[in-house]
This record gives sequence, structure tokens and C-alpha cells, in this order.
Amino acid sequence: TKRRYFLVGSNHAQTKHRVLKIDRTEPKDLVIIDDKHVYNQQEVRELLGRLDQGNRTKIGQKGSSGLSRAVLAFGIVGFVRFLEGYYIVLITKRRKMADIGGHSIYKIEDTTMIYIPNDSVRVTHPDEARYSQTVLDSYDFAFVFCSYSYDLSHSLQYNLTLLQRPYEQGSSAASSTEEEVHTQSKQDSFDIFEDEGLPTKGERMVYGLYNEPYYKYVWNGKLLERVKDIVHHDWLMYIIHGFCGQSKLLIYGRPVHITLIARRSSKFAGTRFLKRGANCEGDVANEVETEQVVHDASVMSFTAGSYSSYVQVRGSVPLYWSQDISTMMPKPPIRLDQADPYAYVAGLHFDQMLQRFGSPIIILNLVKKREKRKHEKILSEELYRAVVNLNQFLPPSHCIDYIAWDMARYTKSKLCNVLDRLSMIAENVTGVLRTNCVDCLDRTNTAQFMVGKCALAYQLYALGMIDKPKLQFDTDCVRLFEELYEDHGDTLSLQYGGSQLVHRVKTYRKIAPWTQHSKDIMQTLSRYYSNAFSDADRQDAINLFLQVYQPSEAKPHLWELPTDLYLHQTSTMAIPQDRRSYTLWWSEGVLSYLPVPYDEVPCEENMKKVKVKRMNQLDESIDIYTEFFKPYELTSFDDTFCIAMTNSAREFMPKTVGADPNPFTVRKPEETGKSVLGSKSSKEETVLQRKTAASAPPPPSEEAISSTSEDDSEEDREDEGTVSQRSTPIKLLTESGESSLNVYGDPPITHASLPFFFSFSLREPVSRFPEDSIYGVLPPQVDKNSREVFESHVMTGQGQVRALCREDMLMYREYIKNRYM
Repeated sequence: TKRRYFLVGSNHAQTKHRVLKIDRTEPKDLVIIDDKHVYNQQEVRELLGRLDQGNRTKIGQKGSSGLSRAVLAFGIVGFVRFLEGYYIVLITKRRKMADIGGHSIYKIEDTTMIYIPNDSVRVTHPDEARYSQTVLDSYDFAFVFCSYSYDLSHSLQYNLTLLQRPYEQGSSAASSTEEEVHTQSKQDSFDIFEDEGLPTKGERMVYGLYNEPYYKYVWNGKLLERVKDIVHHDWLMYIIHGFCGQSKLLIYGRPVHITLIARRSSKFAGTRFLKRGANCEGDVANEVETEQVVHDASVMSFTAGSYSSYVQVRGSVPLYWSQDISTMMPKPPIRLDQADPYAYVAGLHFDQMLQRFGSPIIILNLVKKREKRKHEKILSEELYRAVVNLNQFLPPSHCIDYIAWDMARYTKSKLCNVLDRLSMIAENVTGVLRTNCVDCLDRTNTAQFMVGKCALAYQLYALGMIDKPKLQFDTDCVRLFEELYEDHGDTLSLQYGGSQLVHRVKTYRKIAPWTQHSKDIMQTLSRYYSNAFSDADRQDAINLFLQVYQPSEAKPHLWELPTDLYLHQTSTMAIPQDRRSYTLWWSEGVLSYLPVPYDEVPCEENMKKVKVKRMNQLDESIDIYTEFFKPYELTSFDDTFCIAMTNSAREFMPKTVGADPNPFTVRKPEETGKSVLGSKSSKEETVLQRKTAASAPPPPSEEAISSTSEDDSEEDREDEGTVSQRSTPIKLLTESGESSLNVYGDPPITHASLPFFFSFSLREPVSRFPEDSIYGVLPPQVDKNSREVFESHVMTGQGQVRALCREDMLMYREYIKNRYM
């Protein structure tokens, strides 16, 4: 209406609705009223009907009448204000990218900004349009992801260990909040089964949990800051910026999903040459946390299934350094902006990592160590001094492990195999690995792929899929995983560097085709053009979206600022009053819980971030099965299982009849089902070239091309020697398991033995099959309950209906309640 916007939100089954009222008569203030009542479908229709009737104009008067729909959206990104009134940012288009335990992860493909105040009270400003266009045109929402029921800002290990904390002690304190929702009328609380002797209230109550996100990886935290304490938390949907992809590995028809989630930090965020090093709070540029989740996709239950997760981090060198791009040089000189002899900034950064990941922390530094003219070597020397200074105050068992390896120098050698050396490093890693080079793009992505490949072998081994924690190149499994990681690297490179990866895994394997050289040159030129001409506009859009800069008539405009240094460096505007000790550089309480991360410890500080509420176990908000499959409604496969799967092992399997479909069998290039076809158009060829990072050896007559680092594209290339190949025989094991996460409930957790943070302590494969081999598999024994369910189904088909049991009555009651009450 003219006076208000009404936002009507519903759950997936459309059985519960909430209404948000936004005042449109305030020109520069945001007034929101959250109706605490939970409406059913009939009630919300009656409410909208009354609003439409009450806002109709009289006959003969001009202007719109009644209630009109403004937009159909899938969620609220936040509220933003520039120089006039507030805008509301809504998600208008989404695409499902992954599914973890029944929790869907969506990619935001399109958004809209709606101006809230109506035209009669609007106070115009000449520069308002430029600010709004800066966000819409320069900020790319194509790399933003969200989920309605899964916390993407935290790792899988955190989300699952959250359910294992002892909440019974605090349940009495939390019970005061349980009355805030589910206000129902007398008719809604009427139970037609009260006289049947069935339990109604207390016997089916469980504890539901709501946890605060990790705001470092949340990109709309500032946009929701004004309303998060006013509206119900169901309205709040936190988004991440980065990458999300899921691929399906088929092991003789058995699906295994490999999911890759990359979370980009919202602190000190920006583009390549405009954001280098670290700020005064220890936040580094281009910091991305990458998590790979492997699980058996036969079922969607965390409580009964097998899940494994491994996390690794990339980020700029945590020092005060920068590069001056005003000279328009392809490789601007590196300069240290500020002396830090006590490694104060590095200490702040590694303190954040100790709180989130625990110990040990392993640094893999890929920056050059030997150069004719000191360039990258400046960073390598300073980082080594910082780590040595910080380690002298830590206990020896929790010291930071530092691995320095000049990857670019090894790449140019004919005698050294880069990927074999990275495999050796990965095999000896136990903990969270932090990888960095200068840009944290090409070299870093290849190193993370090799570490992830090693972790994938141990994950499949822990799940009982293989009998040895080894994976070879040129197998369907590794090809699929390589494509997933290169999509991941291309996306992160576009966000920070302005182009896709210049050097890929094929380049470092020295098997790249001759056409790859020209593509590398084009990507290098694209990256240079983006850094020189478009990065400034993208940086302005990021600063506006993250509310690092908030426009005001008393301040100069964003495009008038000579630099945004003071926006990200708070110490430049005020003298810090509380300075941390140079020797005790970690936060209080962190050291006493190591190697366990402080964020996962059930201490008083962390328990305050969790809200506990008693709920009915059949409620849709905690009943994943009902929410996902909607058993009471007619649905289609397209709507229920629509997912933009990145790749599937079916695309790599051989097309010939009689070939072994084992995804762990080494194949020649001509045996694979996926290849680059010459008849494709230029656009399709580019996509296929990016998608087909096949790790296959070349024909004997083909000349391989040596690779360089991303900062050495102009140097000469050398011929390649022989590439060593491992020939470890791998035998397939199959394993029966289920999986599903109940974020809001409090179910028993049965996954504690899995290596979530890359632990190599589990060596024995787990399987529930009595006999496993690639030639014959005996199915597991069917229990008595399953047989009874199947026999009952057969009898019902023959017209012999059995007597209704207690579970049937409960299910029917929920059906009646959801459908008709």
C-alpha cells in the first residue's frame, strides 16, 4: 500500500506464515514491525483480504486502490541506505547448487533493490543514483550463496559438534524464550485425538538450537544489523561470498557426493592490487576458507550416515605490504609499508586461526626464495622472522609449523616433479593447512588441489570405499575432483584477480596441450586489464555493500577519496587504547584448550551464542524429511531434486561395453567419456577447456610445455622430462550408511570417529557388508521391521489392510492438522 510494505514469508510446505510490516512514511528512517503471530494458509489469506479491502479508494478518487503485489522473492539480503531513504535488497532468482543432509544450498542469481519511502515523502539527492548503480553494476551477486537451514559460515564439524554440547543445564534459562512463537488460537490447538489415549504435549518435545553465524565470513551482516534484534530470526538469512559446487562419484552405482564450499572473508576484502597483506586487526586480503565434504548420498541423514570434512585456508602474507600500480607495470615492486619487528599483525592473524581451528597450524609458503632482484623474497624473509618470533612464546607442542617451498623454481626444473613434492608435503600434514603465494591464486590452487586429493583418499578410506588411502591420477575419481577444484580456482581468481586461472594442474603436470599457451596469454592480459581499469569500481562496490564506507552529506563522496586505506585500517583514525602483549599474543583462554579450537569449547562465552528452545519433534523446522519431500502433497522430481550438479563420474566413465566402471581405475585419454571436441563453438570450447582439466598423459609424440608461476608468464619455457606416475593398485570396498543433519534438533551423533579436520589416526576401513569385492557383493541382512513394512505394503496392494498402529495415528493427525487446521 501507499503507507506500508507487507512482507509475507512462508516455510517450504507453506503451512506456516509470518508477516513483516515496513513503514513507507518515514523519508530517512527504517521502521519495521514484526508480527509475532504465526499464521496458517487460511489466516494469511483472510489478513491480506482485509488489507486489500481496507485500502481501496472511494469511487471517483484517483490513484491506485487496494493491495498490489510488488515482487515475489526468495529471501531478504538486507537493508541499505545511501543519501536518501532505505532500500530493501531481495533475492528474486536462485539456483540449487548442493545438498548436504537434506539442507539445500542455493546460488543467488539475481536480486532487486526496492526503495522503501513512497514518492510523496521522498527527499531527493543528485548523487543517490550513482551510489545505487555502483552496487548494482559493479558488485557481482553471481558468487553469493545462501541456505535456509544450514549455517554456511561455519564448518561441518562445528555444526555437528554444536549438537553434542550439554544443553540440559541451561534448558531452564532458555525455556523463557520458548513462548515467543507458536501463538495459536483455540481452534488451532484443538486436538481430535485427545480421547484416543495418544501422547499430545510433553512426550514429543525436543530441544531446538539456533546459533549465531561466524560474522567474518558473512557478507550481509551489516545490512541486517539494524533489524536482527527486531525481527524473528526466521527472517534473517546470512549469505557467503565464494564458491559452492557438488559432484557425484558413482562407485558401481552407489552415489558419493563430493562438495566444495569456499567462504571468502568479508574483512579487508577487495581486489588484487588494491588489497594486499593485512590490516591492523590481523585480517588478511584474499582470505578464503575451503571445505571439502565427502558423504554417502544413498540417504540424507547425518544421524545414521557417514560424513567426512576437511578444511584448508588461503590468504595473503600477514604483513604490512603493498604494490604501487600507478606505474602501470605488469609486476609492480613489493614494498613493506610499516616495520613490525614484534610480528604484532601476524600474531593477531594466527590468534584468529587458533580460535577457529585449534592447533597445529601449518603454513605452506610458496613464495620465491632465490631471485636475481629481490621481489617475492622480501615477503618470504619477513614471514619467516614473524613465525620464529611468535613460536618462541608458544608451547612446543602447539607451535606453528612453517614449510617454505619455492614452487616456481621447482617447476622450471626437468628433474623435479612438482606434484610429487606436494603429495609428500600433504602426506605429512595433520591439521589445518594455510597456503599462500603472492596472489594466492594459481600456485595456491594447485597446492590446495594436491592436499585435497590426499585428503579425499583418506576420506574415502575412512568411509570404507577403498582399502588403501591412495588415489592415482588418470582415474575417473581424480578427474572429477580436479575439475571441481579448477572451477573453484577459476571462481576465486575472477573475484580477486579479474580473470580465470592462468596456470592449471595440467600445466604443472607438464601435459598441457600447445593451445593452452595462447589461452594463458589471454588470461594474463585479461587479468592485467581488469587490475588496471575495473578494479577500482569493483572495490568501491565492495566497500559500499559491506558498509565499510557509509555515505553521508558531511563526508566526501566515495569516488572522491584518494584511497580507502583508512576505511580498512581503524588505527589510522584513532590511537588504540588497549594494545595486546607482544609475548602473550593469543587471546585469553585459547591456549588452555589447545589442540581443540576455542570456538568449539562449551564454555560460558560460547554458550551465550546458542539459543535453546523446546519444540515438537514433528515440527517442520526440525523435521527435515517432511520439509524436503512434502509427503502430504503431490510433487514432481524436477522440483524436489533439481540441482545444478557440477560434474558426475558418469561423464568420465568409458562408453565402450565391457569396460570396468570402477572410478579408481587408471584410464588412457582415449578411454574416457569426456573430451574436448573440435566441432564446438568458441564459447563452448572455452567452457570445455576450463571444465576439462584432465590429468591424462600425452601421446609419445606430443611435446609437453613446462609451466611458470603466475608472476613469471614472460619467462622462457623449457621442455619437460618424463612424468612419474604412481601405480598403487586400489581395490574397491562398499559400505552401507546413512546421513542427515538436524541443525535445530538434538539427535544422537554417530559420526565422531570421522576425520573432520584431516586426521590420519583412522586407518581401518569401515563396512557393514559381510563380503566386499569388485566381483561380488553380499547385501546386508534385512531386519525384522523392514520385512514387516514390505509385507504390509504387499498386503495393502492385495486389499488386505492391517490395523492402524500408534505411529499411523500420529502421522494421520499431523496430516489433518497441516491440511485442514
